[in-house]
Amino acid sequence: MKKILLLTLLTMSLTSFTGKSTSFFFVNADKTIKIEFNLTQRKTPYYKVFFKEKLVINTSDLGIIREDANFYTDLKIVKVSKLKPIKATYSMLQGKKKQISYVANQYTVSLQNNKGESMDIIFQLSHDGIALRYHFPETSKEIKKIAEEKTSYNFDTTVKAWLQPMSKAKTGWKETNPSYEEHYAMGVPVNTKPAIGEGWVYPALFNANNTWLLISEVGLPRNYCGSRLVYNDASNALQVTFPQKEEVFPNGALNPESQLPWYTPWRIITVGSLKTITESTLGTDLADPSTVTDTSFIKSGIASWSWVLLKDESVNFETTHKFIDYAAAMNWPYCLIDADWDTRIGDEKMKELSVYAKGKNVKLLVWYNSSGSWNSTEYHPKSKLITHADRVREFTRLSKMGIAGIKVDFFGGDGQSMIAYYHDMLQDAAAYKLLINLHGATLPRGWQRTYPNLLTTEAVKGYEYITFFQDIADLAPTHCAMLPFARNVFDPMDFTPTVLDSIPNIQRKTTPAFELALPVLFLSGIQHMAETPDGMAKMPAYVVDYLKDVPTNWDDSKFIDGYPGKYIVMARKKDNVWHIVGINGEKITKEIEIDLSFVVNAAGFIISENKKGFEQHPVSKSTRLKVTMKPHGGFVVKI
Repeated sequence: MKKILLLTLLTMSLTSFTGKSTSFFFVNADKTIKIEFNLTQRKTPYYKVFFKEKLVINTSDLGIIREDANFYTDLKIVKVSKLKPIKATYSMLQGKKKQISYVANQYTVSLQNNKGESMDIIFQLSHDGIALRYHFPETSKEIKKIAEEKTSYNFDTTVKAWLQPMSKAKTGWKETNPSYEEHYAMGVPVNTKPAIGEGWVYPALFNANNTWLLISEVGLPRNYCGSRLVYNDASNALQVTFPQKEEVFPNGALNPESQLPWYTPWRIITVGSLKTITESTLGTDLADPSTVTDTSFIKSGIASWSWVLLKDESVNFETTHKFIDYAAAMNWPYCLIDADWDTRIGDEKMKELSVYAKGKNVKLLVWYNSSGSWNSTEYHPKSKLITHADRVREFTRLSKMGIAGIKVDFFGGDGQSMIAYYHDMLQDAAAYKLLINLHGATLPRGWQRTYPNLLTTEAVKGYEYITFFQDIADLAPTHCAMLPFARNVFDPMDFTPTVLDSIPNIQRKTTPAFELALPVLFLSGIQHMAETPDGMAKMPAYVVDYLKDVPTNWDDSKFIDGYPGKYIVMARKKDNVWHIVGINGEKITKEIEIDLSFVVNAAGFIISENKKGFEQHPVSKSTRLKVTMKPHGGFVVKI
């Protein structure tokens, strides 16, 4: 007994001497995801992430450095809360799933710096991932400014990553970068430096210890900037990093500033298999709920669109008239009219087109240039949405014309003032019952839940680039096979898919069946179809009929098979009908076997391809479906 007591005293003495304390452990309800939390010897908060007891994120820093206060080093833990269950249910008007439940275990760590000032770190662990954010609970009317966020993700150097580079601000055509329009680096070492030199954008995908992780941010408020990931050589970790100095609204704030109390955005890490990643709703689970009370004007659907293949000269009265007829014939609810419509068509003719479209049960969407002085773009209407008064005047005009929504292009980056501009525009558009499509824009980070009138956002190297450059068309198969695992996991993506016939002056590298799969594979509240009426008229009747009834909001989604950048097979359900689609990003034939036991109806059809083109065959729930995907090919199933 004396020996046991002596050993106990010795252990307590050593603990006191080394200054080490017992770590805190936070777990999800399934006990599959665990966080270890503590302070380093510098009294800096850190965390580790374990999945099924395997370490997947090493010791990683947390903390904030404000201009007036240090919440990174020399901190003390005041309190760690008991587990608080979080339960929420919500519905989405678009996306991979309609009715969603979010269940998480919340833990709050209360910290103080050496001046006695307070900061909380809030952790929430759900069945599919982790969310964390900072909270400054004190009250102050003074504007506090954050100089640096120290949140980091420390992966072992053996970890592979799938990452999209951040572009350099004020570069590209007419200085319109950044707009999240780069190709992915796929399967690269986690410490790879992008050639552009500005880090990586969200969502960022990793494979660590045979576990997949997808990192992003959600719930970006008007009093914070968008962030990105930059590899920090000193800490050997990817660190949350603020925007480049040019990414601001004129004379506006770049880095975060606010009065107190103050919540930062959620940092989220989806953890598990590729099925977990692709089926996750974490990117809307943590978004702010909508305050829009009247959503009756918000309808998702497909739009006809002349510009992507026919370019500027197609923006005229006669061509638009033809594309309204095209939308009506295809049972599509929208027709998009692109840049310079205000002079190429004019208000009076626009009113005439709007009345005509209404008679065809089609609604019109029109293009706007968001920019003021932050780039040299000349497309118009331009500088019509800069202030609240501007937007009221313009949105009133559109309402009188009978316009249903706007596509707003050429934003200026991720600085806090530019993020506030997005919020202002989305709020004002909702007040005037206008749908929004953001182009040349940042990742929406769950805004489609907060502002359900936001139906889609570009933030992708989409089809218009394929129509301009052969080298980008050459990369389209692998690029498209990457997007469902990263960019399009949480947020709607206006890729503007599907050319079944031909692209002027470009050799398309994907097969028609590959293209046919994209409107179901890619998630977007409005799906702007690239194919023209003339191209569609060349297709078999069963292909045309299939495209007349493709949903853009889904009740459920199911991952079947795939690998980032190589291939993917996804199933999506609307009512009792399942749509199953696949694309092959590689130059080799792939054999896929699909168990159809999960579907509701007994029989349906598959559209695939042979040497002559499309072919259609019946399928049955009672048999396993074997599909052959040609190199850069695909298929669709409806059952």
